[in-house]
Amino acid sequence: MKLKGLRWWVIALIALATIINYIDRQSLGVLWPEIAMDLYPDSSDDERKEIYALISVIFVFSYAFGQAIFGKIFDWVGTRLGFALSIGVWSIATALHALARGVLSFGIFRAILGVAEAGNWPGAAKGNAEWFPSKERALAQGLFNSGAAIGGIISIPLIAYLTIHFNWQMIFILVGLTGLAWLIPWMVLVKAPPKSHPWITEEERQYILSGQKKLDPDEVAQAEEEGYNPTTKQLLSHKESWGVIIASAVIDPIWWLFVFWIPIYLFEVYGMDVKTIGIYGWVPYVGAMFGAWFGGLLAQNRIKVGWTVDKTRKLVITLGCLIMLPSLLAMANPGTPVNAVLIMAVILFGFQTAIGNVQTLPSDMFGKKTVGTLSGFSGMAAKLGAVGLTSLVPWLTSGGNYTPAFVIGATLAVIAMASIWILCPKIEPLKPKN
Repeated sequence: MKLKGLRWWVIALIALATIINYIDRQSLGVLWPEIAMDLYPDSSDDERKEIYALISVIFVFSYAFGQAIFGKIFDWVGTRLGFALSIGVWSIATALHALARGVLSFGIFRAILGVAEAGNWPGAAKGNAEWFPSKERALAQGLFNSGAAIGGIISIPLIAYLTIHFNWQMIFILVGLTGLAWLIPWMVLVKAPPKSHPWITEEERQYILSGQKKLDPDEVAQAEEEGYNPTTKQLLSHKESWGVIIASAVIDPIWWLFVFWIPIYLFEVYGMDVKTIGIYGWVPYVGAMFGAWFGGLLAQNRIKVGWTVDKTRKLVITLGCLIMLPSLLAMANPGTPVNAVLIMAVILFGFQTAIGNVQTLPSDMFGKKTVGTLSGFSGMAAKLGAVGLTSLVPWLTSGGNYTPAFVIGATLAVIAMASIWILCPKIEPLKPKN
């Protein structure tokens, strides 16, 4: 049996995994007002926010640790088994949330969830490098990233709707079962890499393999290893690697600021209950979805008309950051809740425009056997940055004033642009240092 366009089926499954990933992680934030009233009825709003922040920090810190681990795991066991391990463990961890009774138990289950969910991103970067030619990678990354946005769009109203019929414990169990069901089509469809997959057409196989980057002909040994694959020490000796790591560390906290705090923001600033949050809270993720598509399509279009990868990546990343900058500042005084969620949509549009191209940088500069490692390091740095900002949010937003948090977000967007322009003078396949 031959399946046309097999690479698009693969990226669709990875995008679906990302949708499930975001439903899993968003469940706690959407359900938190109900959980807090159940478990902490005598605590104030600020005290409940501090508890939520602590649990969220545990998740992100574990997520950072998991990205460093899973970057290596995917390079060792491959995309197929790496994804099966990642989503299998995180789905079980999600279902176990039903047993949580306080900070300790929530912290343990969120830690397991964070470590396992972290595999999704280095796995997607590796799958992208494996299944797509260079000119299609930004689009494929955009489609994958749109899964995060679609997960946000679906999860908030879905979970709010489920609260009508189920208690919060049963909702965690149902969401966990969804991830386990995903394993069936994944293990059936992704039997092997494109070079040896029995269902791929010969035309698509050649299109993928011939469109993937190669080094100069005289570097035969490196070409046989499918690009420059340095040791970890050599990888970190390149300033370009640090450009990717720093850009990830400062831009990613902007995303997590909204992922964690949109429901809490709407509850605290506008007094919404879980069902009303379900009506408003999904809107920002529509902007994120369009931004993921826009960033990928714009990059593909520019490369198709002859732009270099260097010029393309820098244009799209810079454009995304410039969209975020004034929008984050506008959140200081958004006015009505409709205005607030629409401005958030613009911010997340800009974020997704930029982040897809940031995440393709490892595959633009290094060989396939190193992509997962650098993606893991940059992902770990991104989550450590998110830990820092998330830890500060209860203090920054004391009394319901979120302006300081949004000003910090705008500053981070500027630093992200600077790190790419200064530390990545030319985005291209790198070669060993003499």
